[in-house]
Amino acid sequence: MTDPNAIQPSALDQLPDRDPEETAEWQASLDAVAKAAGPHRAAYLMRRTLERAEGTGIALPKLLETDYVNTIPTPAEPSAPGDEAMEARITAWNRWNAAAMVTRGSKYGVGGHIATFASAAWLYETGFNHFFKGKEADGSGDQLYIQGHASPGIYARAFLDGRLNEQQLDNFRQEAGGNGLPSYPHPRRLPWLWEFPTVSMGLGPLSAIYQARFNRYLTNRGIKDVSASHVWAFLGDGEMDEPESTAALALASREGLDNLTFVINCNLQRLDGPVRANFKIVQELEAQFRGAGWNVVKTLWGTAWDELFQLDTTGALVRRLREVPDAQVQTYQTRDAAYIRQDFFGKDPELAEMAKLLSDDKILECFHLSRGGHEARKVYAAYKAAVEFKGAPTVILAQTVKGHTLGEGFASKNANHQMKKLTVDEFKTMRDLLELPISDAQFVDGVVPYGHPGADSPEVRYLQERRAALGGPAPARRVHPVAPLPAPAEKAFASFDKGSGSQNVATTMAFVRLIKDLVRDKESGKRWVPIVPDEARTFGMESLFPSLGIYSPKGQTYEPVDRDQLMYYKEAQNGQILNEGITEAGSMADFIAASTAYSTHGETMIPFYIFYSMFGWQRTADQMWQLGDQLGRGFLVGATAGRTTLTGEGLQHADGHSPVIAATNPAALTYDPAFAYEVAAIVKDGLRRMYGEAAPGEDQNVFYYLTVYNEPLPQPAKPAVDGVDEGIVKGLYRFNTAESAGLSPVANAPRIQLLGSGTAIHWTLKAQQLLADEWGVAADVWSATSWTELRRDALEADAALLRGEERMPYVRQALQGADGPVLAVSDYMRQVPDQIAQWVEQDYSSLGADGFGLSDTREAARRHFGVDAESIVVAALAQLAKRGEVKATAVKEAREKYGL
Repeated sequence: MTDPNAIQPSALDQLPDRDPEETAEWQASLDAVAKAAGPHRAAYLMRRTLERAEGTGIALPKLLETDYVNTIPTPAEPSAPGDEAMEARITAWNRWNAAAMVTRGSKYGVGGHIATFASAAWLYETGFNHFFKGKEADGSGDQLYIQGHASPGIYARAFLDGRLNEQQLDNFRQEAGGNGLPSYPHPRRLPWLWEFPTVSMGLGPLSAIYQARFNRYLTNRGIKDVSASHVWAFLGDGEMDEPESTAALALASREGLDNLTFVINCNLQRLDGPVRANFKIVQELEAQFRGAGWNVVKTLWGTAWDELFQLDTTGALVRRLREVPDAQVQTYQTRDAAYIRQDFFGKDPELAEMAKLLSDDKILECFHLSRGGHEARKVYAAYKAAVEFKGAPTVILAQTVKGHTLGEGFASKNANHQMKKLTVDEFKTMRDLLELPISDAQFVDGVVPYGHPGADSPEVRYLQERRAALGGPAPARRVHPVAPLPAPAEKAFASFDKGSGSQNVATTMAFVRLIKDLVRDKESGKRWVPIVPDEARTFGMESLFPSLGIYSPKGQTYEPVDRDQLMYYKEAQNGQILNEGITEAGSMADFIAASTAYSTHGETMIPFYIFYSMFGWQRTADQMWQLGDQLGRGFLVGATAGRTTLTGEGLQHADGHSPVIAATNPAALTYDPAFAYEVAAIVKDGLRRMYGEAAPGEDQNVFYYLTVYNEPLPQPAKPAVDGVDEGIVKGLYRFNTAESAGLSPVANAPRIQLLGSGTAIHWTLKAQQLLADEWGVAADVWSATSWTELRRDALEADAALLRGEERMPYVRQALQGADGPVLAVSDYMRQVPDQIAQWVEQDYSSLGADGFGLSDTREAARRHFGVDAESIVVAALAQLAKRGEVKATAVKEAREKYGL
C-alpha cells in the first residue's frame, strides 16, 4: 500500500540533475534546519526562498497560499491622505443611519439587512474618500459594483451628502408611492444613483470582469479612451460560492485586466452560518485567485495585532492562526478572554507563555474588534496597492466582523443576516460607541431618529470636497446626451423585400447577411458589437473574421493555420468581434457591458449576441433579467431555433420553449420571424426604437430577441399590400388569402384562418395547398411574427378599459371580419401561440411541439409532434367539423389518408 505522505514523483524527476552533489547539499541543509530549529522553521525558510525566486523572475510554480497574515505589514503601509478622524465621524453617521433606516422600516414588515454594511463600512468609505472616480471629471469615472446587501449604507451616505432626504429613507423598500428606495442596487428603479444591479449574487463579479474587459475593447478599438476608468466589485465571501463569481477569473488574468479590483468582504459568514465552518475561506480564495493569475492582497488583522506578532518569535501564533477553522474564529468574537486564553492560546505551550504577557483587554481588543477591514489605514494601503499593480487584476481579501459596532446582539451571530432591527437600548449603546451627538430626548415614542450633523457641517463639507476632487458623486448613473444614430441606408433592408427566388436561404443566414451590410455603414457600422460563443461557423459568420477581426488585446502573435484562405481566423487588437469561447454566461456579460455603454461611457454601441437558442434563455435567463434591470439595449438572436428544425441533435438542442421564458421579461421584445424580409423589418425598427428617434411613449430601454432557423428554404418577396411593415412589428399580418395564393376555392367553400410563426409558416402554406386541393377548404395564411407583442398590446388594451378608455387590441383588430375559425401553429410548445387566445373573437385552437425533443429528420420530428402540414390539415378539418362546415367523416378520412 502506498504511503500517502511519501514524496511523490514530480516533473523535476524527469529532468537530468546536472550536479547531484550540489542538490544533496541543499537537501542536507534543509534536513539540518528541520532537526535543529524544527519543521516550522524549515517550512518558513522554504517559503521565503520560493518568494524570493518568484520576485526575481525565476520560473517556478507560484505559491498558492501565504500565511494567515496581512500581505502588507504595518511598517510598509503608506500614510493615508486626508483627515482620518473626520472620516471616522462620517463613517459613524453612515453606520447609524443605515441601521436606523432598516429598523424604522421593520415596523412595516418590508425587511432589510443591517449586518453586511456594518462589516464593510470602511471598505466603502475609504474608496469614496480617496479612490472612486466620479463621472463629472474627464472620462467615464469608475464603475462600482456595490454588494447588494450593503445598500442601506450607500443610501445613508447619499443622505449625508444631501442627495436623499428623510422621507426617502423612510420609504426604503416601499416604492409603490413613487418616492421610495429599492431594496438593492437597481438602475430601473433608481436610475440616477445605481448603475449595476448586483443582488442576484454571482452576476456582479462576472459582469465586473467583462465590464473591465469591455473598457479595454472600447479603448483599443478607438471608440473612446476609457483607460482611466477602474472597475471595483464589492463581494461577499459567501457569494463566491456562486459558480458565476469565479467563472471568468482566468479571462481577467489572461488579458491583464489591471483596471479591475475585487474587494471581498470576508466576514466569514453567509446567510445561515459560517462560509467555511471547518475550513478557511480566505485561504481557499487566495489559492483560487492566485492559481488563476490574480494579484492577491490580504488585509486580515488590525493594528492591535502588531504587538502579538512581535511576540511571535517562533511562528507559533502564525501557525495557530493558519489552523483555526473559520467557525472557531467566529466563536472567539463572542466569548470572553478566559475562553480565548484556554482555547486559542492554550493549545500550544509557546502561545500559552505569550498569553501571560497579554491583558484581558488586549486579548478582547484583538479577537473582538481588530480586523484589517475595519481600519482606514489598512484598507487604504490595500486599495493603493491594487490600483498601482500592473499586469493583472487584484483581489483584496478584507477580514471583517459581520455586525461590527451593532452590539453584542449582532456581531458574529449566525442569525444576524436575518435580524432587521435594534432595540432603543442597543441604539443608545451604539451611539455611545460611535460617539455621536444624539440625545435620549430625540428617541420620540421609542422611534430611533436619523442623525445628520448639518448641511454646512465640517463632515458634510469634507465629504463633498473629497467627492469634488474625485470627479463628483458616487455611485451615480448618467445618461449622457447622445445624438440618435442615423438610420443605415435603406438598401440594406430593402434588398430582402424581393425574396431569394429559387435560392434556399435560412433565416439565420439572412440575419448574418443583413449584419454584414450594416457593419459596413459609414455612420454606425463601427458601433456594432458582434458577440459569439465559439459558434460563428455554425451560424455562417466566419466570413466576418478577416473583415472585422476577432478582438484580442494581444493582437495575433501567431500565424493562423488557415492564413492562406480567404476567410482566415484573424485576431486583432482593434478587432470588432467578441468570440468568447464556450461560455454563454460570459457572452451575456459582454452583451450587458456593450448594451449599457450609452450610459456607462456615453457611447452608443449596438451589440448582437447570436447563440444556439436552446442555450440562451434556458441557461442565462438570470443575466437577461440583469440586462433588463440595467436598461440595456441590443439584439439577442436565438439561432438554430425551434423544436424540430435542428435535425439529429436531439432533445438537448431542441428549443421548444425559449419564447415562453422570454415572454416573462418585460424588457424583451420577442419575435419569431418566418421570412428574411421580416428579419430585416424587425431589425430596422429595433434600430429606430433603441438608437434612433423613438416614437412618443416608446420605451427605448428594451432589447430584442429574434429566433432564426437553420432550415434553408426559398424566401418569398414581401407582399405588396398596405400595412405589412406595421403588422410585422406589431406581431401579425395576413401573408396571403386562398385567392391571392391562386388556389381558386369553390364558391362558398368553408374557410379557416391559419396563423403560423417562424419556420412553421412553411408547413402552414403546404397545408393551405392541401386543404384547397384535396378537401375544398379555403385557408388564409397569417404570419405571426410575435405572439408576445400581440399579448402585451392586448394587456395594455385591457388596462386602458379599466381606466375608462376604449381601445381594441391589435390582434382583434387585425383578425376582425376574418371568416372561419383560427388555427395557430408554431415550432414551440402550444403555450407560445396560446398567449393570444383570449383576445381572438373567432373559435381558436393551436398546434405546437410540446414535450421533449428527439433526434430524427425534420419531417419525422414534425409528424411525431403533430405539426406537419398533414397534421395541420386534420386539425383544420376538425375545427370546421365542429362548426358543421365539413362532414365529420372528413377528419377520419384525412387521418387515414395521411397515415396519422
